Formats: sequence, structure tokens, C-alpha cells
Amino acid sequence: MPYSIALVEDDETLRSNYSQALIRDGYQVSAYSSRPEASAAFARELPDLAILDVMLKDEMEGGFDLCRELRSLSPSLPIIFLTARNSDLDRVSGLRLGAWDYLTKDTTTLDFLPVRIASLFKMVSAIRGTADTNAETVLCHGSIRIEKERKQVNWKEEPVSLTLTEFWILSSLVQHPGHVKSHDQLMNAANVIVTNNAVAAHVRRIREKFRETDPQFDSIRAEYGMGYRWIEE
Repeated sequence: MPYSIALVEDDETLRSNYSQALIRDGYQVSAYSSRPEASAAFARELPDLAILDVMLKDEMEGGFDLCRELRSLSPSLPIIFLTARNSDLDRVSGLRLGAWDYLTKDTTTLDFLPVRIASLFKMVSAIRGTADTNAETVLCHGSIRIEKERKQVNWKEEPVSLTLTEFWILSSLVQHPGHVKSHDQLMNAANVIVTNNAVAAHVRRIREKFRETDPQFDSIRAEYGMGYRWIEE
């Protein structure tokens, strides 16, 4: 399952070049040219990593504002600034807002960017404990198979593409079939802090993606006032 990356860059040529470089390395890329466009997309679904320019069209600090929005949605989402603004003040501002890295366009090549992103995803895996080779790496219950290290999900032998947040929510549910997982437990599993409505939206998207493969899919049950449970076939 490829990692999803959101790229927010107002220069059309740079946006295309960065996107192509990341796609060549196997990432799923969604590119946006402005803060409002990206903000609307993030309200629907968060990527696994975001790359932000600071200056976006006529917004001199549009990327900083977008970083604040993303941090309110997820305190742990990897965020990289990739910008022409190279002053120490801007670097400090970006990192204080919660960015994981601050890169400048004059020194970041198309070869280096995918390498840096791969390094950050390794850090994410280490934080989540998936780098532990002694940990259980495969979950199989009925028609579902989850490969934790590869971040791959199969339903009835067909792949289901999920974001990293969706993957961890699903894994938490499938880990103990029949057990109710509260909204807080699912947030902890996905390492995000969001509202109950946002958790519900993630679960809804997970269901929708499974139903693209199997219209009869009905293994995630909502328990009113409590949370969700995975129902074995």
C-alpha cells in the first residue's frame, strides 16, 4: 500500500516536477496550488505526509497557516516545508509550528527529496513500533489479511488502499474481533487527536473503500455511544 503525500506548491512547473519525482518512487501524490484548495482536501481526508510551500499565491504565509490547520487535525502528521524562504527566522517559525523538516528549494534536488521522505517514513514506522521484527506482522481473520510491515490490506484476496491513519484504525479493530473500540482507543491506535466526528469520518471512508471491492462488506459495526467493533464472518 503506497504512502499518500500531499504537495502544496503554487508554481505549476515545480509542482509537476516534485510530483513526478515522488510518483516515480512509488508514492501516491495529491498536488494542490493554493491553501484553500489544500485545506478543503485535508478536511475530507488527511495524507500520510504533507509538503508545504510557505508563500502560496498572494498569501505570504499561507503554508504556515496550513501547517497550523494540519496540526489542529493531527499532532503527529509528518509535515515538511519546501520553500524559497531561507532565513533562519522562517526556519525557526516553521519548526515551532510543528514541521518535521524545513527544506529550501535552492538546495533540495529532485533526487534528495524522495530520500528525505523515505527517511521520515522510517521514523514514523519506528515510532509506531512496526520496526520491531519480533512484533506480530500479519493479522488474518476470515476474509481479511493485514500485513503490518508492508502496510498492506487484502479483503477476499483483493487489495484495499488505505491511508496510514485508516490503516491503524482498521488494525486496531481487527486485532480483537468482537471487542468494542472507543473513539479514544482508535485515536490512540492511529496516533492522532481528532474529534469523534473525525473518527467516524475515517471509519466511514474505510467502509467505502472495502465496499468498492465488496459491495456486501459489513464487518465494521457502530455501537451507539461506545465506538466500533470488527465482526467476523
